[in-house]
Amino acid sequence: MAGILKNRNPLGLTSLNHVSRNCADLNKSVQFYEIVLGFVPIKRPGSFDFDGAWLYHPFCRLGIHLLQAEKEDMENAILAGINREINPRDDHISFQCEDIVQVENSLRERNIKSTRRVVEEGGIMVDQLFFHDPDGFMIEICNCEKLPVEPLATSAAVTAATCSSLRRCSSLIKPVTTTIPMGY
Repeated sequence: MAGILKNRNPLGLTSLNHVSRNCADLNKSVQFYEIVLGFVPIKRPGSFDFDGAWLYHPFCRLGIHLLQAEKEDMENAILAGINREINPRDDHISFQCEDIVQVENSLRERNIKSTRRVVEEGGIMVDQLFFHDPDGFMIEICNCEKLPVEPLATSAAVTAATCSSLRRCSSLIKPVTTTIPMGY
């Protein structure tokens, strides 16, 4: 079985380390990721010749690297985040949560506009909340762990080994939309 799994991980990947985002206003984005999502600033190598900040989420064990956008890109970055519609099919990063109602209440208290959707698959209901960071990048908070992992691989050994440690979110979405005004 180890050989089968080795073929499924040809690069020896172990985890997602970080996501990098260009920001029109670095300080505003750092504040958003700290206050709204619970990331903490961590030391960033001093040899970089551009402005940025590294943040880390100790519970998700994931880093976010925020980079100050180049001056010529700032106007486009700012425009991208202004009055952008929330579209769950946009590029986004998704985080698991313990309590979707608590997340929704927290976003409402911070006046962050969000859209709520429900995924139904085989009688299992999964809640998703979508909202934007200050630059218009989509963030999803969900309880997708409810859905079982069902690889499409035909090998029983690969399927059993893969299913033992993974969870997945379904793309079968039934909308239930809530809009909350932006401001945190």
